[in-house]
Amino acid sequence: QVQLQASGGGLVQAGDSLRLTCSASGGSFRRHVASWFRQAPGKEREFVAAINWDGSNTNYADSVKGRFTISRDSAKNAAYLQMNRLKSEDTAVYYCACGRITSVTVAPLPGRMDYWGKGTLVTVSS
Repeated sequence: QVQLQASGGGLVQAGDSLRLTCSASGGSFRRHVASWFRQAPGKEREFVAAINWDGSNTNYADSVKGRFTISRDSAKNAAYLQMNRLKSEDTAVYYCACGRITSVTVAPLPGRMDYWGKGTLVTVSS
């Protein structure tokens, strides 16, 4: 059983940067694909980014490519989402998740994630 906790959200202005942290405990997080999803008010949860177990492969939603970077630190049992050049449309609750899958290609499917953490709110003012 893996427990996940997302942190690092806050209120920023458009163009600013923010770094989210996903802290994991229990289970085998370091062997799972780690992902970030987000849910904006009134919208469905959407995929943001994913990284495989050793960081050699990543996958990003088109809306964040070139602005967001996902990474992980196995020694710290954590994953990160560096968000640069934030836009108002990035405002959402951000969730970290992990799945017992080997390919980041299927990570955008929420049903492939086995564990979810509570979200952290990111608000970008324009």
